[in-house]
Amino acid sequence: MSVVTRIAPSPTGDPHVGTAYQALFNSVFARQHAGRFIVRLEDTDRSRYNAASEGRILDMLDWLATVWDGLIPDASPRRQDEFGPYIQSERAGLHRQYAQQLLESGAAYRAFDTPEELDVRRKAAEARKDSFQGYDRRDRALSRAESDRRAERGEPFVIRLATPLDGQTVVHDRLRGEVVFQNADLDDKVLLKRDGFPTYHLAAMVDDHLMRVTHVIRAEEWLTSTPIHVLILRALGWQEPEWIHTPWLLSAGGKKYSKRRGDPSVEDFRRMGILPESLLNYLGMMGWSMPDGSEVFGPAEMVEHFTWERVSLGGSTFDVTKLKWLNGKYVREVLSLETVAQRLHAFNAEYHSAPAVPNDAYFRAVVAMMLPRFETLSEFWEKTAYFFSEEFPLTDKAAQLIEDGRALLPRVRDALAALPDFGHASTEATLRALADELGQRPGKLMQPLRAAIAGTSESPGMFEMLEALGQQRVLARIGRALN
Repeated sequence: MSVVTRIAPSPTGDPHVGTAYQALFNSVFARQHAGRFIVRLEDTDRSRYNAASEGRILDMLDWLATVWDGLIPDASPRRQDEFGPYIQSERAGLHRQYAQQLLESGAAYRAFDTPEELDVRRKAAEARKDSFQGYDRRDRALSRAESDRRAERGEPFVIRLATPLDGQTVVHDRLRGEVVFQNADLDDKVLLKRDGFPTYHLAAMVDDHLMRVTHVIRAEEWLTSTPIHVLILRALGWQEPEWIHTPWLLSAGGKKYSKRRGDPSVEDFRRMGILPESLLNYLGMMGWSMPDGSEVFGPAEMVEHFTWERVSLGGSTFDVTKLKWLNGKYVREVLSLETVAQRLHAFNAEYHSAPAVPNDAYFRAVVAMMLPRFETLSEFWEKTAYFFSEEFPLTDKAAQLIEDGRALLPRVRDALAALPDFGHASTEATLRALADELGQRPGKLMQPLRAAIAGTSESPGMFEMLEALGQQRVLARIGRALN
């Protein structure tokens, strides 16, 4: 069989970095083997379901795919084929059919306990300090005839998996080898809920089988659920896929990276101005490394060099500072100036509040001037307001520099006003000569001048900035600062 991989995110909020991480490794492995990569939305947890999240997850993948078309899924909710639909709730009839099959075979049973009854028993077990592991299997002892009668009377129930009470279930994981689970420690997991929707355990296994998934590449957190999934597949007489549980993504505090704990989502990084190239590159470094140790690489290089043997199981810390550093390398060393200018222009239109700026020669000159001074696209716009508007902020330090240089700024203005040529060589020679004439270090003139024309003490090279802004604008700003 050809390789088929999948990601199956739940639409419960902002697109998760872990979804992008799994999409990268699943798509790289599929492309390496000329296989299929599919996307399925698992929306059966109706209590946490967020309708808007469905589109945002797919939009995130489209955004990442703008820099590598290997991430374009062969099938998804937006690319249906004969194995769809690819939204899990639309497959609920199939899931109920297989839940009934498990019930008929004795591999599953109905449990009629109410949520309130379960809660009372759970609290009683806690009070006794029992090591409560899950459902106490009370309704597993019901005869099939009694179970059928109660169901026919309309009594609500769930369908639970009848896990073996002894022996072992062995999971063969590509990265971890044989992982042994004692069946006595396994819970009788719910397969079909009272509302008729399946749980992840049943739905994922049914859909993986029917969609012909050959390799389940997913997060390490699902490893402890895998024996349940193995038992479901065996009970249905289906072959297991190859299991591959990738190492944790950790946040800076050493805990699992989680949007629930406030770790940034992919949309947060987009609003920050992180490039899709650098995000994919950084995710590729999470638990895996290139054979030559290089840190700058793309998915195409991963396809060429990827092996599971180079995956480290220790878990990788997602360092936002290093991601920004890598983004800066793409801005300065990987992408062309024209590409960076286009991305900045599009970012301003979508995410930023700067005035509309033409994508012209002046804008590209500002980008070139600022390249050493920003790492993210948002940082560029935060640092360049004075290039595009007369309504730019004045920092406290800049205000003090203007005040300290109040006696010098009129001389600077007059010297610059007399120049017939406002190129950077001419302004530099003039200002250095003026400093000599006044018996001052050049910095004593430059600091208040920089503050007056940029509103900050931090800006690109003075003389290149003067040339870019132009004589008329510079003189007007000095005059405004003096007033």
